[in-house]
Amino acid sequence: MGPVALLVLTIAAILFSAGGILVSKFLVRGSVNAQKGQPYECGIPSEGSPWSQFNVGYYLFALLFLIFDVELIFVYPWAVVVKKVGIMALVEIAIFFFILFTGFLYAHKKGALQWM
Repeated sequence: MGPVALLVLTIAAILFSAGGILVSKFLVRGSVNAQKGQPYECGIPSEGSPWSQFNVGYYLFALLFLIFDVELIFVYPWAVVVKKVGIMALVEIAIFFFILFTGFLYAHKKGALQWM
């Protein structure tokens, strides 16, 4: 892919996105009312202060999910080159999974995976 093709692709992307916005601006009729400006939370009107505290367990659970999800991204490049590297790749991924599983056991032992 040369520089000309990249330039054409960039211009096409800008035109398609700007074209979609312009078409919706001119063809779609919108209405303005007070209810559209309110935040939507499952159809229930919000009550109280928005600065309410959450249980830290939800935050820990999300962080653990993110950590293990990102770690799985590293498995894909390994799977691509495993035949080229050979037995060394198998040893390295075994060490990687051992460290990952140790982190999982630590989180489980600390109770970070219990929902309530």
